[in-house]
Amino acid sequence: MKKTFFYNFIPSKAEEEACKASNTPWVVTRQLIEIQDIYPPPVLDLKNPWQIKKTVTYDETIIGKLVLPFIEVSEHVFRYWTLDMANLVVLGHKVNVSLWDVTEENNPKKYDSNYFEIFPNDDYALVCLDLYKDRGLSVDDEIGLYWDPRSSTFVFK
Repeated sequence: MKKTFFYNFIPSKAEEEACKASNTPWVVTRQLIEIQDIYPPPVLDLKNPWQIKKTVTYDETIIGKLVLPFIEVSEHVFRYWTLDMANLVVLGHKVNVSLWDVTEENNPKKYDSNYFEIFPNDDYALVCLDLYKDRGLSVDDEIGLYWDPRSSTFVFK
């Protein structure tokens, strides 16, 4: 199911009266909801599964976080997650995730001390300090990443 934000711009009568009574302005709220999508989630092409491709930036190397744009996360990650799990991230919680590094195809390495979080600008971050250290990721490195719904893990190359 596709996830999208629902914005509540117009208060209900009860909410409007509560704001008048407390002399506070109405604050627009948003929540993540699931919608029926006419298109199924993208099928994982096992020959070229790298749905999220990016170049590592200077800031990412300093903080040890891979910054992922909102649109790519909602299309290639959240579509496979439950609404509750996606909501945890959207509400500001850090969600533990596993990551497989398959750069060396004959010797994949699993990292379990990673987490997924949201930034104030609605982009997301995959925090993977051990991966940065072990791989020696640096500025302008090109990487590929995807969420594997079969194993519920991120896969990195």
